[in-house]
Amino acid sequence: MNKKIVKSTPFGDVGIIWTTSGWGPKIVRVFLSKPGCSAGSQVSGRYPGLRTGSCAEIDAVSSGIRRLLQGDSVEFSLDIADLSLCGEFQQRVLRAEHGIPRGSVSTYKIIAIYLGNPGGARAVGNALANNPFPLIVPCHRAIRSDRHLGGYQGGFEMKQALLTKEGIAFDNVGRVTCNHFHYDYEE
Repeated sequence: MNKKIVKSTPFGDVGIIWTTSGWGPKIVRVFLSKPGCSAGSQVSGRYPGLRTGSCAEIDAVSSGIRRLLQGDSVEFSLDIADLSLCGEFQQRVLRAEHGIPRGSVSTYKIIAIYLGNPGGARAVGNALANNPFPLIVPCHRAIRSDRHLGGYQGGFEMKQALLTKEGIAFDNVGRVTCNHFHYDYEE
């Protein structure tokens, strides 16, 4: 396995763990810096001794992450992520979350209903809390049913800033003010 550290982003470093398979490079894990813990230190703690390396595909993802964190509209292909490391349910959640376009949000409950598991909001939240590919799978676009943000690997401030850069508005107590949720359903 290899590592690449994306530096100089508005939210600190981002760590990318990747490997080469018969099908080309695959990202195994993305680490976001969070308050009190840089991505670089998370990578070193979890994967000591990895060599730093890159290739054209990983450089493209690295550049895309930097641009996304600066506010640009960037979409990543799931083909670069090694989803085989996730269980079947988590893969379904990650694919659904990946389908939420920039400037849209959904709730954990609506995603669970979309996946055919109406009581599974907590399971969806857990699958996204353990998303090994944040930013590639934009899990910041899932919020709680009460329109509050919920958790995020990069911290609350990063989640709100990413959504703000995507055009999502908030009220004076921090709730999302959109009128439509992606995958919305009729009750």
